[in-house]
Amino acid sequence: MSTAAWSPVSLAVVSAGAGCPRPTRRLADWVAEAVCRSLAAGGARAEVEVLELHRLAPDLARHFAQRRASLDLREAIAAVVAADGLVVATPVLAAFPSEVFDSFFAVLGDGILSGMPVLLALNSGSRRQPPDLTQVMRRRLTDVHAEPVPTIVVADPADWQATARSDAARLRACIDQAAAELAVAMSSHRQ
Repeated sequence: MSTAAWSPVSLAVVSAGAGCPRPTRRLADWVAEAVCRSLAAGGARAEVEVLELHRLAPDLARHFAQRRASLDLREAIAAVVAADGLVVATPVLAAFPSEVFDSFFAVLGDGILSGMPVLLALNSGSRRQPPDLTQVMRRRLTDVHAEPVPTIVVADPADWQATARSDAARLRACIDQAAAELAVAMSSHRQ
């Protein structure tokens, strides 16, 4: 086994959900666990850092008002930029992500995530998705020059119901596929 397999890869997990309970955070955790399993299957160990953007909402507002980043915001940005891969989970209503998601990625600025492999997970408030939802969300990431993996995870209200077994199986399969894609992209990005 190569020495690269023994050194940990870093995975940043950005959760842009709010409220309690937070299904967006739960989705982010499921995805991160699947990515760690995929990395482990390839001989890599992952170090995971989870960033809850709702905790940074006041810092983001101050940043836009005063053009100064707090220590917490600077540390969050540094964690994302230093990662080998990124999981971004956000609630979506009417094809738009949460406001805190948009604010955080606006702070990151143009090109700062250049080439960063990203897995996008959407917690949708509706079972009926606008046809261009995934394109809109993918564009949000390519605007900062990140490289989203082909599969986008979309969880809808049925996925959170215990009785919706077929929907739950569909979501698990989608998460596993996207996680495998991110693990491969992270390995390539690191070399």
